[in-house]
Amino acid sequence: MPSYRVILAEDSVLLREGLVSLLTRFGHEVVAAVGDAPALHAAVSADRPDIVVTDVRMPPGHQDEGLRAAVELRGTDPALPILVLSQYVETTYATQLLDSGDGTGVGYLLKDRIGRVQEFLEALDRVVLGGTVVDPEVVRQLLRRRRDPLAPLTPREREVLALIAEGRSNAAVAARLVISDAAVAKHIRGILQKLDLPQDGEDHRRVLAVLAFLRAG
Repeated sequence: MPSYRVILAEDSVLLREGLVSLLTRFGHEVVAAVGDAPALHAAVSADRPDIVVTDVRMPPGHQDEGLRAAVELRGTDPALPILVLSQYVETTYATQLLDSGDGTGVGYLLKDRIGRVQEFLEALDRVVLGGTVVDPEVVRQLLRRRRDPLAPLTPREREVLALIAEGRSNAAVAARLVISDAAVAKHIRGILQKLDLPQDGEDHRRVLAVLAFLRAG
């Protein structure tokens, strides 16, 4: 099996050290092992590797910093091979990552579904060589999202989103549905969370939510 220069990004110290030990044992060189997204950017800028292996949720917010960093790195260098390992499917940025660089040299695997060390090493090899490796569960969730981006929403959340799409304020939505302003705010938070909208400020996220509603119509 070929030897690769790897940059590893994982905030769990135990898992990070375990992956370093595993990669080293099989002849790969871990040129940097970091625990947050800024350090990942710095490491790649300092010494471009053969492949980046990154977690999705890392400091400071423990949300999708690792995956966003992967998307940004591919935006700068579309040929940079990246393998994402995660416990979660973050559909918004996963789609962007898998669409980057013509979809070559990229992978997204769920940690709990990697049954064998050899399976992980083979995925590493395929991504470096320009292949695409995607966990079946990731594919399932992406296809479901593309069929109906509003599928995760409750009927009440769909009503709230429809009224927002009409340009109504929170107070106007509350009056129309005969619920409290606090209930409207709670529904909006649920909508933004379920649609996996990026954390770019609520006003911007409301616009993205409306766009999702219109596309689904």
